[in-house]
Amino acid sequence: MQPNVMHPHVKGMAVMASAMMFLPLLDAIGKWLATVDSLPPATISFSRFFVQSVLTFFILLGIGGVQVLKTRNLTGNLIRGALMGLGSLCFFSAVKYMPLADAIAIFFVEPLLLTLLSAVILKEEVGWRRLTAVVVGFIGTLIVIQPSFELFGWVALLPLGTAACFAVYLILNRRYAVADSPLVMQFYAGVGGAAFSALVLGAGEAFGHADLGFGLPTVTLSWWLLVAMGAIATVGHLLVVQAFRLAPASMLAPFQYFEIVMAVLVGLVVFGEFPTPSKWLGILIIIGSGIYVFMRERRMKATAEAIA
Repeated sequence: MQPNVMHPHVKGMAVMASAMMFLPLLDAIGKWLATVDSLPPATISFSRFFVQSVLTFFILLGIGGVQVLKTRNLTGNLIRGALMGLGSLCFFSAVKYMPLADAIAIFFVEPLLLTLLSAVILKEEVGWRRLTAVVVGFIGTLIVIQPSFELFGWVALLPLGTAACFAVYLILNRRYAVADSPLVMQFYAGVGGAAFSALVLGAGEAFGHADLGFGLPTVTLSWWLLVAMGAIATVGHLLVVQAFRLAPASMLAPFQYFEIVMAVLVGLVVFGEFPTPSKWLGILIIIGSGIYVFMRERRMKATAEAIA
């Protein structure tokens, strides 16, 4: 009797869902540090990537020594890190001024961007139905952005920058995951993110920009939270990299919507925030568009396999 072995695509979807339930804790800690302890977002971003680099470095050393640090895609992995550095900076700056759930709702245009980039970069087929779903998803995003923009101004657009950075990051995950292990990829992504954040810190200090400058925690808890951020980021993004080793980008995109569920719960419990009815409408439109893209993708794959 053959053992019941889970299909790699199913494993990839399960791993992606787990990561998306885990990563909102990172965003919540970033918001707490920026609002309660008044740490500059650039400092939070740098600390997150610095801790990630240190953790993965010692894990790799423990596994196989210095030789396991070798990568076949140094430039690509550093670019991945720089993209995440920019995306994290945008997001931590946003949640300093606006509710966590609002910021993540706007960020969730990212799976739709991922669908488009999958066609352009990975040459995955995207028909008019999925393009229509992307347009509808953008409309949902605008519904969420409109009241937020009235309240917070240009800050409400920062999660869009995070979405663009993360979509390209995920595409690069798919491209480079076949050559390097997840740990190696995360180490060099941490180095790239820390290097980018350090450059931003230098510029922020030079020009006297409060949100882009350097600051130190004022309470012991904040030091521990900075370390926790790096640990959560390391584990969460290792799961994301592993998911993209197991399943196609367009198949994984809808599972990112689990993140908004956790974000709403964390925002409600920790910060007393809850989306307004109009924002819920936008969120549901975005999620509905993403689910349609997923169902369409699964139907097309099933048809192709039946023909083959």
